[in-house]
Amino acid sequence: MGALILRCMGPQGGEVLRVLDESGLSFVQMKVLVELQSPDATLHTVTALSEELGISVPSASRAADGMVRKRLVTRVEDSNDRRVKRLALTAKGQRLADRIISARLAGLEEFTGSLEAGERRKLESALDALMERPEMAEIYANYERKVGR
Repeated sequence: MGALILRCMGPQGGEVLRVLDESGLSFVQMKVLVELQSPDATLHTVTALSEELGISVPSASRAADGMVRKRLVTRVEDSNDRRVKRLALTAKGQRLADRIISARLAGLEEFTGSLEAGERRKLESALDALMERPEMAEIYANYERKVGR
């Protein structure tokens, strides 16, 4: 499985790093940016992001501050509680999140495109079986929600 992941992420992994380098984002900021891209991102506070991403609140706060300065994210006052600030992507932030996700998926698309028909059927069959596992179904549902598919 590790070899497959390395194969799929190989050359295209460099593209993600190039996007990060060009944008000046840290790895934590990239994680926050991609998380904010999800359709339910209006629910995200710094605390919620830290919990979702498994990072500390101060780390999430620093990431958000840096992205606000870069005009990738805005802080929006909660309509029900003015003390609560929610984070939302700007149009610039959305474009960057889309670039990062595209770079992440490029290797997988290239790999699956290189498969012969029989190999593709076997892979699809194996993946279908794995998707029946509850934890995999949950991960996939979250993925679909985040990319809006």
